[in-house]
Amino acid sequence: MRNAIVAAIVLACAASAADQVKVEGGSLEGTTGRVAGIRIFKGVPFAAPPVGELRWKAPKPVASWTGVRKADEFGDRCIQTSPFPDQIWRDRAESEDCLSLAIWTAAKSASEHRPVMVWFYGGGFFSGSADEPRYDGEHLAAKGVVVVNVNYRLGLMGFYAHPELTEESDRNASGNYGLMDQTAALEWVQKNIAAFGGDPRNVTIFGESAGSFSVSAQMASPLAKGLFVKAIGESGAFFPASAGGLDLISLKEAEQRGVRFAAAVGATSLAALRAKPASELREVSVERHMTFGPIVDGYFMPTDALTIYSEGRQARVPLLAGWNRDEVRFVPMMSKEKPTAAAFPKQLKTQFGAKADAALKVYPSGTDAEAKESAGDLASDNFISYSTWKWIELQAKTSGKPVYRYLFSEVAPFRPPSDMKPEIRGASHASEIDYVFDSLDLSKAAWTDADRKLADQMSSYWTNFAKHGDPNGAGLPKWPAYSEKTGYEVMTLDADSHATPAKHRDRYEFLDSVAADARAKK
Repeated sequence: MRNAIVAAIVLACAASAADQVKVEGGSLEGTTGRVAGIRIFKGVPFAAPPVGELRWKAPKPVASWTGVRKADEFGDRCIQTSPFPDQIWRDRAESEDCLSLAIWTAAKSASEHRPVMVWFYGGGFFSGSADEPRYDGEHLAAKGVVVVNVNYRLGLMGFYAHPELTEESDRNASGNYGLMDQTAALEWVQKNIAAFGGDPRNVTIFGESAGSFSVSAQMASPLAKGLFVKAIGESGAFFPASAGGLDLISLKEAEQRGVRFAAAVGATSLAALRAKPASELREVSVERHMTFGPIVDGYFMPTDALTIYSEGRQARVPLLAGWNRDEVRFVPMMSKEKPTAAAFPKQLKTQFGAKADAALKVYPSGTDAEAKESAGDLASDNFISYSTWKWIELQAKTSGKPVYRYLFSEVAPFRPPSDMKPEIRGASHASEIDYVFDSLDLSKAAWTDADRKLADQMSSYWTNFAKHGDPNGAGLPKWPAYSEKTGYEVMTLDADSHATPAKHRDRYEFLDSVAADARAKK
């Protein structure tokens, strides 16, 4: 009996020691998850808490700690402006002290040098967290990579610019703190990921929606050069269509917005602004409908993304990117003025003016059914499809590296809390995430065998790309590189995944001409 107890103690100590990792700052003790052999380290700080005098400043190095720090709970999520209904949190609370990351690894030692995948979450730059169940990295880690999910500042706390903030900085800029948080996390990965069995020389950044925009920005920023060697973008990049999409505003415009916000909260100095509770600041920003996002600050983003990519000044790395077939197809169907054969041409006239006839050629409206289809296509293209297409086109043209494009077209089953019917939602925005992470079982939905097959395929494509810069592998449908020579082939990802020549190039070229006209008028 005594020997059995001693043996149990020895085994427990050995397991504990195996879960302890030394990083910059101190020692961490992780935990285990559902998948056998996976170690998880949660709530790992990669920068000092951006509170008090550090509010609205670039991230600073994390302070060291003594003893062994427990890394078995997710760190607090960053201050949210307006969370989406499908977001589910596993952390304790939201706070300004939120610059942490989570790591999943199956490596048994620091000598394994596994590829690393660093995830940036979506949420419009005003919501999101690294701990959402659909972002769980266990199944990806089981396929031979080390997964790192990063928290970064959002909205008002992450992107507020003001003339006094610009003046006090050492770079003559303000704003973009959330993007700099991501870069700081990548720097932390370079210094520390080897301790988790990861290879700092083989880092892939990937993200969805605002996370995909972030990937395009990290590729464009000189601050992030050399911190990653591959990139994956799911729905979004900083190349907006003239009628919609997320754009980078100028530092001057952002500073003016910041001055108006300071007046709205009755703050006459930076000290007064920093003294106010985050909850009060958030409440005013919501009430006044004042939003804060990435900008061309002249520092993190030296100029607009179009210029940087057109000139080939971005990170010249392999890129895997694409979008979902029905990003926001339901939006025009929910509007007061329904798209019909009679109404849709008038709607095109309102949006495109003299180019309405050209628009009608690529978004036809011969019948009510066709008008409805075209309205959904246009809504998705304006929202995110065009911007992602433009990113892919420029990277393929100027990087000299392989590019792989996909179209996700699987209609996922009902997913709480949404009550929208699948046939109305279609293959909607963000619905690919559960498949990429192969995290279906963490969402309450009626997943089928076809869903599970697709999740296995997509998680394999993504991890293969992280390993080799090429998504192809044994047992997977062939995915050709995207180029004019190959007919711009695209991988359609669904229950019958297959590659086909790209469709609807005429739509994106039309929107490209509209965007060029809009830039010329500025």
